[in-house]
Amino acid sequence: MSSRFKRSGETISRYFNSILDGVIRLQGRLLKVPETILDNCTDNRWRWFKKCLGALDGTYIRVRVPEQNKPRYRTRNGEIATNVLGVCTLDMKFIFFFPGWEGSASDSRVLRDAISRPTGLRVPTGCYYLVDGGYTNGQGYLAPYRGTRYHLSEWRNRRAPNNHEEYFNMKHAAARNVIERCFGLLKMRWGILRSPTFFPIETQCKIITACCLLHNLIRGEMAVDPLENELNGTENGETNQDGDVLGTIEPSDQWTAWRNNLAMQMYDEWNRNRH
Repeated sequence: MSSRFKRSGETISRYFNSILDGVIRLQGRLLKVPETILDNCTDNRWRWFKKCLGALDGTYIRVRVPEQNKPRYRTRNGEIATNVLGVCTLDMKFIFFFPGWEGSASDSRVLRDAISRPTGLRVPTGCYYLVDGGYTNGQGYLAPYRGTRYHLSEWRNRRAPNNHEEYFNMKHAAARNVIERCFGLLKMRWGILRSPTFFPIETQCKIITACCLLHNLIRGEMAVDPLENELNGTENGETNQDGDVLGTIEPSDQWTAWRNNLAMQMYDEWNRNRH
């Protein structure tokens, strides 16, 4: 930039950070306010998940950190990265994101920190998000059955579910896949997220935040996102704070019983429609 525009590195850096801070100040306008799945929902992926707000998961984004901090940021795959919590709606817009945790931190640990903060993630009582098996199945967070087929690749070639747990996991995976697609689109759109930069880690986290916000802006302003077709060819904040909110992630017999009941209803309807 300095070479192209014939300006000093200090000037480029100053304006880069000024614009970065300006984009981040738009969080209140660009973050999507979550909406629950209604009783009259006709989307076959989501119609069973009444009161659901969307899906959440963690993703790794590679960063550069001082040598002494690398062990904390090293993931299980050996990369130096930050573990970013992302929460999105059905239309692939971010409700909440939380960069900064070291790559060695588990997804559940990042989520616990996110909901403990005064301005962190809020889940209104009676609502919930879809989460994967790395999280606790508890009030506000609906996880799949562990030890049972789950990932979409396992359902290819017309392999039919054998019981209510497998059918529930198949439908859960199809809906929760929206957050995986959201992450995929985010990294496909912004090259700066695909390789680590030389900025301080605090600035790198700001860049991640700004990219998420600009992602929402593009999704909101463009009737058709051209990158989404490209994504289809591959494998791979401000929240509604009215009323009571959930501040813990704890398993409960009541929540487990509700999941079992929902899974049986889904499986029974599927079986009736097969015959």
